Amino acid sequence: MIRTEFIAPIAELLHRHAESRPDKIAFRDHRRSITYRDLFYTTGNLASHLVALGLTPGDRVSLWLPNTTEWVESCLAIARVGGIGAPISADATAGEVRYRLADSASRIVITTGERSATLASLRTDLPALQEVIVVDDSQRHGTQGHRYEELASRSAASAPSDVSSLDAPAWILYTSGTTGQAKGVLLTPRSMLWVVAACWAPIVGLSESDSVLSPLPLFHSYGFNLAVLGVLAVGASAFLMERYSTRECLALLRNEPFTLFPGVPTMFHYLLEGAGGEPMRCAALRCCVSAGAIMSASLNRAFEERFSVPLFDGYGITETSTMVTMNWATGARIMGSCGLPLPGLAVRIVDPVTDRDVEPSEEGELIVRGPNLMQGYHDKPAETAAALKAGWYRTGDLATCDRHGYITITGRLKELIIRGGQNIAPAEVEEVVSAYEGVLDCAVIGVAHGHLGEVPVVCVVEKPGHSVDAAGLLAHCRIHLSAYKIPVSVHLVQEIPRTGSGKIMRFKLREQLAV
Repeated sequence: MIRTEFIAPIAELLHRHAESRPDKIAFRDHRRSITYRDLFYTTGNLASHLVALGLTPGDRVSLWLPNTTEWVESCLAIARVGGIGAPISADATAGEVRYRLADSASRIVITTGERSATLASLRTDLPALQEVIVVDDSQRHGTQGHRYEELASRSAASAPSDVSSLDAPAWILYTSGTTGQAKGVLLTPRSMLWVVAACWAPIVGLSESDSVLSPLPLFHSYGFNLAVLGVLAVGASAFLMERYSTRECLALLRNEPFTLFPGVPTMFHYLLEGAGGEPMRCAALRCCVSAGAIMSASLNRAFEERFSVPLFDGYGITETSTMVTMNWATGARIMGSCGLPLPGLAVRIVDPVTDRDVEPSEEGELIVRGPNLMQGYHDKPAETAAALKAGWYRTGDLATCDRHGYITITGRLKELIIRGGQNIAPAEVEEVVSAYEGVLDCAVIGVAHGHLGEVPVVCVVEKPGHSVDAAGLLAHCRIHLSAYKIPVSVHLVQEIPRTGSGKIMRFKLREQLAV
């Protein structure tokens, strides 16, 4: 059953809960909390001030913030007045921030004082950027900008004109592609809230009674969809961790009445290790959810035995507003499978060459059609046309489906490396490595890792007469790449095997390195 009452304009959801549960805590972090009543008024104040700063429907506003209540307030305020929120990882490097701000042509950026100095150094490359709003800028950090706290607490001259459209783009969420260039996925309130109505509420059982502990990054579709939009839609509560910490998660789960914990497989592995040999007693916890990477059957079983709570695995991608399949809280489960397609969603497994449906248990490419599909990639019509064909999204992931309909992800046609649920495009890392002195050619491949699923390693061909220092190369990568994208090791090779058209034959490198 799809819970259609949760598919409503953001302003309507905010007003609904401000009226029905005004004093209930909606979101909190380590510094502050906000009730549903205050969330409605704060987002209204912010929305009005954004309009006063020149924001019009369709304009982009980037959020370069950590997981905080201010992130939530800002994102919802932008949506109230028809702007398009474009979140950026709080840990993004200057180059990554520059690309996303330029690609989205953001007119306004909401960030922190400590990040504002970096932002100031980028302004000359960003002609579209007109206004900066700074959160908690008590030290000012030598920047000019509007104070977030003042805008959020002060009523504007006029109330916001809340938009009612569910089908206009409201968010650009960036995801890495096989080319290495990040693509902005255009998502609407209807597509994102449909996942809440078809998955989180009816399958996982998310309701107003839940208290969610979320360590997930909010700039990812998974964390945003479940821990922000899902919580808002049903009227639940959420504690937003700024970043994942095994020790902190265990302490919070033991000592506070959290009922739902979402994570990626790597987190559950670390929680299992951190708990030691003793059974975990989390009296209020009713279930955990895993997505973002493949969950092994052995990890799933071991976690459930130690924590005495079900761990439901699912499969999702940004281009489908997060979830495609999910294991249900009721009925049978097949460990190692990512479950059944969401109700109302069409899923096929096809031969990637002929596009014909494969037989049960045969491997093929998973393709998806339904109301949760993206509108396309922002300002990338060619990439959009390649991904969306005749209404079907080509995931690039290989899967099998048994005769009962349970789907298991088996691999990828794409070359993305998934490290602990984070996508890494080899070409992006290769571009950085190629710029290092002494590198003639290079290729990045993913190798198996017991905790993270996969990690990147780089194979390098030295220029004649040069010697590449591995430590220096990795230090170079740390300057230009987010931490999770940095290769774990450097391997010197004689050549990079390529096809006649110049494409890297990564499988040959894996055979050569025996990984």
